[in-house]
Amino acid sequence: MKEWISNNDYPINKFFNSRGKLYKELKLKDKLPEMTDADKIKLLATDGMLVKRPIYISDDIILIGFKEDEWKDIL
Repeated sequence: MKEWISNNDYPINKFFNSRGKLYKELKLKDKLPEMTDADKIKLLATDGMLVKRPIYISDDIILIGFKEDEWKDIL
């Protein structure tokens, strides 16, 4: 997770599934701005339901969430 986040142009908060039940239960919308990147990475690693999907990872590209036009352009 740490490598994915450090090797792309997405801000770390884009890796969170902000529409997910767990995200809402943990009230992460309010908590994330105060958390360090290291704490955010640890949190993402605790439960896959916090991670936005789909994720496409290759040697030089990471795509997060499905945006049809973006995926068509890159893939």
